[in-house]
Amino acid sequence: MSAPVTVRTTTRCGGRPTTIKSLATYVPPRLLTNADLEKMVDTTDEWILKRTGIRERHIVDPGVATSDLAREAAARAIERAGLTPDDMGLIVVGTVTPDMLFPSTACLVQHKLGASHAWGFDISAACSAFTYSLTTASQMVAAGAHDHALVVGADVMSSIIDYKDRSTCVLFGDGAGACVVSAAGEGDGAILDFEHEIDGSGGPALCMPAGGSLKPPSHETVEQRLHYVKQDGAAVFKFAVRKTEEIARRVLERNGLGPADLDLFVSHQANRRIIQAATEKLHVPPEKVIINIERFGNTTAATIPLALNDA
Repeated sequence: MSAPVTVRTTTRCGGRPTTIKSLATYVPPRLLTNADLEKMVDTTDEWILKRTGIRERHIVDPGVATSDLAREAAARAIERAGLTPDDMGLIVVGTVTPDMLFPSTACLVQHKLGASHAWGFDISAACSAFTYSLTTASQMVAAGAHDHALVVGADVMSSIIDYKDRSTCVLFGDGAGACVVSAAGEGDGAILDFEHEIDGSGGPALCMPAGGSLKPPSHETVEQRLHYVKQDGAAVFKFAVRKTEEIARRVLERNGLGPADLDLFVSHQANRRIIQAATEKLHVPPEKVIINIERFGNTTAATIPLALNDA
């Protein structure tokens, strides 16, 4: 996608208006299909499609890291913006699967791009990481700290998925998306508004229990398979449907808009049924809703840029 991706005006973003100047994505070439998963765990293509809407997902080869996917998407985004890596003042990488705990994936991407004037950091917010990163970069540009910021959402979910757990292994794939956020010029479209919310009480419903300071890696944590994603699917489903509707209405109403005013609705791609249930509650017609989970699965921080790219 070579054209800038923007929305029309600016209100809540303090300072100067900002715009998404370019967008690019990257997924590794290797496919993991539902037929492949049928050979690995007790599941079927029909069950996966009915419950999730996923047919296939992209998976990295051994030795390919999140920074590698991020670098591919980022380099394309910078080129499409008509800029160079040295034009980037800030790099924000949203990921829950960093190459390592430190240095940050943003540091590794900065080095791989040769972005010698940029500083940066990671945001670990799982499926919300791209929107959190976009908000952060936009506010830095709006404040005048930088003219151009690179935002990346990238995850190698296959590195933390238990392929013996049929409830989670069918859901996730690997991928990356990146955009350049710049100061908006005269007549450019600009980012309108942001709304975010967290509720830490739901943490146990979707987490990776071990690997941090609470449960450092040990023989016991490895044997108990605690370094993989664990999920209470029913709890996550209910929360996601309810909060998608609530937060969408909140940001629309604050800007004097309603669901009928939307031209397009792009959601995190976790599950087809979640997106459909939430948009039905919002009364957004299906033809205005982007769903591409069938081809990618849940790529966590990469789903929104992948969906925007298809849009």
